[in-house]
Amino acid sequence: MSKKVVVGMSGGVDSSVAALLLKEQGYEVIGVTMQIWQDEAEEIKEENGGCCGLSAVDDARRVAEKLDIPYYVMNFKKEFRQYVMDYFTAEYLKGRTPNPCIACNRYVKWESLLTKSLGLGADYIATGHYARIEQLPNKRYAIRNSVTAAKDQTYALYNLTQKQLAHTLMPVGAYPKDEIRRMAQEAGLPVAHKKDSQEICFIPDHDYAAFIERECSDAVPGPGNFVSVTGEILGKHKGITHYTVGQRKGLNLSMGHPVFVTRINPETNEVVIGENEDVFSSTLTCTGLNFMSIPDLEQPMRVKAKIRYGHSGTPCLIEKTGEDRIKCTFEEPVRAVTPGQAVVFYDGEYVLGGGTIE
Repeated sequence: MSKKVVVGMSGGVDSSVAALLLKEQGYEVIGVTMQIWQDEAEEIKEENGGCCGLSAVDDARRVAEKLDIPYYVMNFKKEFRQYVMDYFTAEYLKGRTPNPCIACNRYVKWESLLTKSLGLGADYIATGHYARIEQLPNKRYAIRNSVTAAKDQTYALYNLTQKQLAHTLMPVGAYPKDEIRRMAQEAGLPVAHKKDSQEICFIPDHDYAAFIERECSDAVPGPGNFVSVTGEILGKHKGITHYTVGQRKGLNLSMGHPVFVTRINPETNEVVIGENEDVFSSTLTCTGLNFMSIPDLEQPMRVKAKIRYGHSGTPCLIEKTGEDRIKCTFEEPVRAVTPGQAVVFYDGEYVLGGGTIE
């Protein structure tokens, strides 16, 4: 009997080809789009293309018809609000820079969708992520870099658990993007040339501060002081939710040369400004650890660390300094270590684990 797989279909070309590949491999494929957008006016929903807006449902349904697979829309609004949107605003109010896609992957796309899918009798869920899942000789499941570095999405998946990985398929990670588009075109899929979604799906206009203002107006701290690393007042800022570590543009400070945000202090409502060299760090600490290719870190280890999605990675030494705490010492200083972002550790091509930067 063929294995049953629920494919999370975002209406984009990658998840559509994931469904196509799995059907060709003999799986019984069911397409599902996760309804995560909140109750909005119709015209806003139409604009909210993102990865799960209304246009996503139309596109995914057309692909499912073309592939002749059953298709459903599942409601995950409550989970998305709790684990992604509320987390996003809470982190910014603490002066941190969150990563909503990592939270969505761990708690909505996997935790919620996988639980529901297994309950419906599925063996696996599948996504269109550019990553590969392999079971290692030590019997643990780990995510391996996709064959195409340009599209690699392993960074955003470091937080998945062993159970989640054991029940997940990622067929797209074995191909470069142009090959995926070619397959979609040859199969006559209506999304073969649809452009990739880049923005955070619930903030299509990129205005994070305005979103936070709307979501929690009573809690948003107002303007405060820009201060130097020595504490000297340099000017007024618009509110800490407008800034992130490493930022240079939009500061409106006439210092005569480029300056950068080096730290955000929510307790004093201050944004600390420094020179370019002040933005570089040789160490970081992370907590909220998740290990993937190993059960735990028992002794110091040399790995490569990525401190943000677009970072190519820097060699470093990692060592545990507490039950849920790792100190990471870089061979060369890295730019803009940002509290709230993930640091992901790689052992060769495999994700060793990661955590949240403190």
